[in-house]
Amino acid sequence: MSTVVVVGAQWGDEGKGKVVDYLAAGFDIIARYQGGHNAGHTVVLDERKFILQLIPSGILRPGKWAVIGSGVVLDPAALLDEMAALEKSGVEVAGRLFISNRAHLIFPYHRELERAAEAALGASKIGTTARGIGPTYEDKMGRRGLRTCDLMEADRFEKKLSALLEHKTALARALYGKAGLDTPRLVEQYKHYAERLRPFITDVAALLAEARRAGKSTLCEGAQGTMLDVDHGTYPFVTSSNATAGGACTGLGIPPAAVSAVLGVTKAYATRVGSGPFATEITGPQADLLRERGSEYGAVTGRPRRCGWLDLMVLRYSAMLNGISSLVVTKLDVLDQLAEIPVCTGYRYKGTPLKEMPPEAEVLEGVEPDYVTRPGWKASTRGFADYEQLPARARDYLKFVADQVGVEIGLISTGPQRQETILLPNSQLTPLLVS
Repeated sequence: MSTVVVVGAQWGDEGKGKVVDYLAAGFDIIARYQGGHNAGHTVVLDERKFILQLIPSGILRPGKWAVIGSGVVLDPAALLDEMAALEKSGVEVAGRLFISNRAHLIFPYHRELERAAEAALGASKIGTTARGIGPTYEDKMGRRGLRTCDLMEADRFEKKLSALLEHKTALARALYGKAGLDTPRLVEQYKHYAERLRPFITDVAALLAEARRAGKSTLCEGAQGTMLDVDHGTYPFVTSSNATAGGACTGLGIPPAAVSAVLGVTKAYATRVGSGPFATEITGPQADLLRERGSEYGAVTGRPRRCGWLDLMVLRYSAMLNGISSLVVTKLDVLDQLAEIPVCTGYRYKGTPLKEMPPEAEVLEGVEPDYVTRPGWKASTRGFADYEQLPARARDYLKFVADQVGVEIGLISTGPQRQETILLPNSQLTPLLVS
């Protein structure tokens, strides 16, 4: 029995969807602990591509349970669409999907308020997806949010939503000059959602506790990545929740002592979506090469991702924050054509080496990366499933990263398919996946 947390060790988009799908074979339950439908996890099975936004990618493994925790903010319309798409593709959802009765609900006014707030920021905008994620978390922390449990009793829900809409209408008019909201229509719409979601809503913390007592194993997945964590990321250019490993405990109701290991997922290079500091960002032909070879476009938004070299300052910071037991390196094959590969080993600010990650975005914007250049391997690694098959210089690159971060590399992804994966035989991962 084990409880393992998978975290993004960079800014998200590290390939957690493929990694979780691969690892799910060794677990009974796959549980999502934070974020909303602003993050897309892409999984490729043979010729089919699945883009999952709310439902854990473990749902694609027959017989596994998929859990959505209280740390997730839920757009019922988006969730129902995702469920319908899976069912249409032959993936059974009923009886396998469980939704926390404490998860907060996204409403249309959350999206409208987010769009208006972003527009008001002008050049200082955060670069959100305008899906209402941030305003929903604001309501949660302001103790005025509505949750899935509120959907279960129609009259009580109507009273709560009507009172909340009075507040939102006044806010929208005062701040952004927006018109009032159609309360009766919204109430009826969400009552319809309630009936469809009722069979899936349960006490997730109790469900997972009972599963642990029964000896079942749980794989916990988050959205985004460590550098977008609301407390520890490049604030204010962050998401609205805790994407770090601690978020699994609060977002699922799992005691910290139950966590067996934390796996950190990193690309062999780096990407970022939206605004904010990105010390190793590059532009021009090399950025274009990484973007095209890595298909670096948002799974949900289609936005081109900013690309750059691997940042070991970020990985060391992620390892410290999350207590990473083992690293998973994805998209190694994207680097196959390069003769030389720069790697950032640290930062300088105004000529002074930095020992810690600066909290201020303004400082991070002004840091100068220290690079070392590693020799490329100029050979294909696509689809390899055996570590010894990798070119010697590719193995040297991975060893350099592991030595610099001080954490083993236990898993390597060499392509989007499940079988395009290398599990290192002596990794700490091995016993966890067969327990």
